[in-house]
Amino acid sequence: MNGAEWTGAKLLGMVKKGAKKIQPPPLPKRPPVTLQHMHALFANLNLANSFDAAVFAVACTSFWGCRRLGELVIPSRGGFDETKHAIAATPVNVRTLPSGVRYALFHIPWTKTTHSSGADIILTANNDPTDPVTALLHHRMLNKELPAGAPLFSFITQETPEGWAPLTRDWFLARVNGIWNTNDLAQLTGHCFRIGGATELLLRGTHPDVVATQGGWKSKAFLEYWRKIEEILPLFISDSFAQSRSQMLSNTMDDFRRRHGL
Repeated sequence: MNGAEWTGAKLLGMVKKGAKKIQPPPLPKRPPVTLQHMHALFANLNLANSFDAAVFAVACTSFWGCRRLGELVIPSRGGFDETKHAIAATPVNVRTLPSGVRYALFHIPWTKTTHSSGADIILTANNDPTDPVTALLHHRMLNKELPAGAPLFSFITQETPEGWAPLTRDWFLARVNGIWNTNDLAQLTGHCFRIGGATELLLRGTHPDVVATQGGWKSKAFLEYWRKIEEILPLFISDSFAQSRSQMLSNTMDDFRRRHGL
């Protein structure tokens, strides 16, 4: 200060080293939602029940659409915001490409990265029991009596004066984790759907550009997200995916990095 020589560098270095020594060990990496988790939901949810149909639709949309849970469900009973949450009257367009690929598209009004510009969610049908297009349309059919202005993933119930209730984040997570706990599967958080879906799509050979678009990532942001996926990949790969599959995926991501100059 005021031209005086700084003599605290050594002391500061000692403090930093000491702080590192007393830091708690890193928490174990939480595994993502896997197909095993998703199949447990399919097998144990009562899809003839309006609540369970909404839960399954959210799970399939979040997983296969690589979406944040907060983009699909409301945080609490009183947390609905029409500027951020899609409503029951939101059009869901189902189309079939000349190649025979079927997909559904609907718009959400807000995302963490685009804010009020929102995003179009595109769900591609597949042959898995957790096909997101089938799950979404089933929810829409079973809960077709919802008021137009209700949150998109609400459900019909006789337990409220209104005859319906919005699916909240806590209700959703309590239901899926209850099933996973019963089936000796790890209990997970909402974000585990997004990273699990992205990992599953990449392992299936889906091009990284497609996965990035699906989840609303820019190229650089997706590359940063890939580093998170690399960390949990050993937890994700089961007997159905050989180690060579993992190496192929790493090579694909290296090519993605080069093509985008990252």
